[in-house]
Parts: sequence; C-alpha cells; structure tokens
Amino acid sequence: MSSFVTITHEDCLGHDTGPHHRERPWRLETVRGLIDEMELPVIEAREASDEDLLLGHDPAYLEALEEVFARQEHADLDSDTHVSPGSRRASRLGAGGALQAVDLVLSGEAKRVFVATRPPGHHATRTRAMGFCIYGNTGLAALHALERHGLSRVAVLDFDVHHGNGTQDILWDEPRSLFISSHQEPKSLWPGTGARSETGAHDNVLNLPLASGSGASEMKVAWEDGLARLEAFKPELIIVSAGFDAHREDDISGLLWTAGDYWWLTNAIRGVARRCCEGRIVSCLEGGYNPTALAEGATAHLEALAR
Repeated sequence: MSSFVTITHEDCLGHDTGPHHRERPWRLETVRGLIDEMELPVIEAREASDEDLLLGHDPAYLEALEEVFARQEHADLDSDTHVSPGSRRASRLGAGGALQAVDLVLSGEAKRVFVATRPPGHHATRTRAMGFCIYGNTGLAALHALERHGLSRVAVLDFDVHHGNGTQDILWDEPRSLFISSHQEPKSLWPGTGARSETGAHDNVLNLPLASGSGASEMKVAWEDGLARLEAFKPELIIVSAGFDAHREDDISGLLWTAGDYWWLTNAIRGVARRCCEGRIVSCLEGGYNPTALAEGATAHLEALAR
C-alpha cells in the first residue's frame, strides 16, 4: 500500500476557456509540474460514467450538457463557465478522478490521494454549472463513498476562498454527510452564499465566513471550531476541496493566507483523519488564480499530505 498518490490526466488541459479566462490550463500545468518536481506517484484519472454523475446531478441537467458538448464548439454555460470541444472529457476526468481516489483509499491501496484535474467542481449544483465548474466533484465523491462503499459518515471540507455552494447544494439533504467551508464573507465575495445560518437540512453544514483582510489568526480560530465539529462527527472518510485563492498574492479575494497557513490546515486535517478514519483523505484541486500563490499553496498542501 502506498501512503500517498496523486491522480491527474493530461487531457484536462484540453478544457479551453480562452486566453483571458481566470481558469486556464496553466493552473493545472503548474500543479502537475510540482507533482513531477516532488517525484510523487501518479495515476491517470478515469472518466466518470453517466451513472457516476447521476449520483448528485439532475438527469435533465446532464442531458442539456450533452447537447452542448455534442456541438463540439465553444459555448458559455453561464457568464463564468465556458466549454470547448475538449471540455466533456476534461470535466468527466475531474469527476471520475475524484471517485477513483475514493476507491483507492477505501480499498486500502493508498491512505491519501490528491486529485489534480480541471475544471474545478465545488460551484456546480445539482441542476446547473456555475463559477467555472461543470460537475460537483467532491459532492459526487462523498455520495460515491456513501452509496457504493456503504460508509455511514463522510465529511467534505472546503478551504477555497469562495463558498462551495454546489457541494453544499448536493449534500444539503444528506444526513450521512458533514460539509464544512471556510471562505471570504459572503457579502463581499461571489457567490454570496455561505452564511453561518445555512446549516443544511439535518444540521450537516457548517459555514465559517472570514472577513476580507483577515489572515492566519482568524483562519485558525475558525478552523479550530470546524475541526472540533469534524472530530465529533467521527468521519469514516475526509474529502477536501483544496482551493489556493485565499493566498495573499491572489487578487481574486481579500484574504491574506500564506503557504504556512495551508500547511497548518492540511496538517490539522491529517490529525483528525488519523484519530477518526485511519488517516483516509481525498483532496481535489479547486481554485487558485495567481501563479505564485497557487505554487506556494499547493506545494505546502502536497508536502503536508505526502510526508
């Protein structure tokens, strides 16, 4: 058994969003370069099937997407979410890679897995694409673990600077899940969701909004509460939406995190995983739109997972 592996695929670079879009191929190229430099084990991602996607998405939404993909042209799913001829395969590799990571961890073939794919996933709801995201990768992974592996408690943690509204939507009425998200204060950052009052249909959602201009101390206070809630939940698997756009160098937001903050948080999550679920963690790449910030944050996260 390998303690840590990564999942990625070159075809995720074929998701062409255009030269001026925030979510461009260089993001994945950066992370794949880090994986190579660190000489981490790599497994090729598999595509998600229709049955995989139906775990968390409405059939009508998936049918509408297939109609768009069949045109084999550039199109906008909304004002932020662009697709190209390579997007169908790339997005299915992202969703499939997340489910594949769950399979590896729950079969005992690995303890921890990092999924380096694009497009990201945590804004895709059951019924629509949004915020650069097409399929809800981490939400699907959680439902895969619950429905197909028979787990009783799965947690999804999200530290992207934007609220994971799609994951929250997919897991809102799932009592066997716990979704915890830290993000910049909803009133000052898109998508405007993620207030503390949003607690899920079964008190299974915990949002940790952070004020613009806040940094390490505020983040640690929030996540100490979040990790205490996580440990009380006793997850059998922890899934992470790993976004690196809360970094102080990323101008998409107003938070002031550093590489050290990502290392601290990842290490703290590992501590709960060791105590609750035999160290089992699946982490999936989400945001990060500044080259320096993405490289620093992802390096810290990978080092903390791999050590």
